[in-house]
Amino acid sequence: MIKVFKFLEIVTQTMKYRLRIEVSLKPGHSDPEGETTARLLKELGYKVEAVNVSKVYSTVLEASSRKETNVKAEEMCKRLLANPTKDNYLIVIEEEK
Repeated sequence: MIKVFKFLEIVTQTMKYRLRIEVSLKPGHSDPEGETTARLLKELGYKVEAVNVSKVYSTVLEASSRKETNVKAEEMCKRLLANPTKDNYLIVIEEEK
């Protein structure tokens, strides 16, 4: 008996996703920039209790699915954008149009 196999070429279509990644300090960690900003705002007459500073990264990423995009975004945070010891991060994913 002869078996014939057809090899299918799988073509994955990539899409563009817009990422917004916000990195902020975990509670209990010193935020000198936030403390200075709060102090200066109080000196200017604003009744602020506290100021917390965070960084926002915006980027466009090509991936084959929303799930893959999330996996890559988590990886970027863990490898470069956030220090897991002192930072929290929030990832927002939108499909690029």
